[in-house]
Amino acid sequence: MLKKISAMVVAALAAATLAGCGSDSGGSGGSGSGGGGDDSIVMGFSQVGAESGWRTANTKSVQDSAKKSGITLRFSDAQQKQENQIKAIRSFVQQKVDVIAFSPVVESGWDTVLKEAKDAKIPVILTDRAVDSKDTTLYKTFLGSDFIEEGKKAGQWLVDEYKDATDPVNIVELQGTTGSAPANDRKAGFAEVIGADSKFKIIASQTGDFTRAKGKEVMEAFLKSNPDIDVLYAHNDDMGLGAIEAIEGAGKVPGKDIKIITVDAVKDGMQALADGKINFIVECSPLLGPQLMDLAQKVLKGENVPARVVTEETTFDQEQAKAALPSREY
Repeated sequence: MLKKISAMVVAALAAATLAGCGSDSGGSGGSGSGGGGDDSIVMGFSQVGAESGWRTANTKSVQDSAKKSGITLRFSDAQQKQENQIKAIRSFVQQKVDVIAFSPVVESGWDTVLKEAKDAKIPVILTDRAVDSKDTTLYKTFLGSDFIEEGKKAGQWLVDEYKDATDPVNIVELQGTTGSAPANDRKAGFAEVIGADSKFKIIASQTGDFTRAKGKEVMEAFLKSNPDIDVLYAHNDDMGLGAIEAIEGAGKVPGKDIKIITVDAVKDGMQALADGKINFIVECSPLLGPQLMDLAQKVLKGENVPARVVTEETTFDQEQAKAALPSREY
């Protein structure tokens, strides 16, 4: 009888130990499970940085969704430096995480480190931004917005707004981080649409690094060297908000003296749109977390996933911003 009781106690302790390991979704240890169960998945995630309100909302979405899905997240902030991301990805490979996801700082220069992940049989998911690698087997899928389409939407609003104008329309452009996918594509899409009409002239274009401070600094320089600016196209809300400060500092009225188009639709940008300081915003949703966790789980189960997953987004004018603001999540 004593032997039977002892055996039962040992079995119970073993079961409790296994249950405790399997349910630890917030720990730092790798599972090496290959995705055998949602609560055992370990994801290494390298974020661009915290350069904007959009990026902060994106990080929160990923972190909250990982927790909700029972996925252990090992998070790394690259502080907008590619070398930091490469170092983080190599660290994730050494730790033998189950899946790696990252939002590339720039498009080029990833083949070597992605091949290291592939050789280690760790699948990679691109989020928000793409890479320009010709070897598409280095990653499983790309989840994010169509940045070219965002640029086209911005350009189309401008074409419609000035359809009856005959005089030249002088445009200045605040680009995102040099070499990044959103900067390259938002510029290309915008230029493609306005290029059909010679009255639209981009008289100055420079990076503002997606930050409010840099947006203000560059816009101040634009205003000094180009007194006749009709339109500002900013690749994100934060640069546009910085530019508003510069425009007001120069004694001009944003939204009237200089019409402003931005991309993102974060709360601060939407408020400026509702107040008439921005004229049009193209949405780029940062809430990619739920879709990312779903893709990670499918990839690790061996399910087929699309090579490209595009997020659904819209555009906003002043009245639409006023209606959307009360329930805006970010």
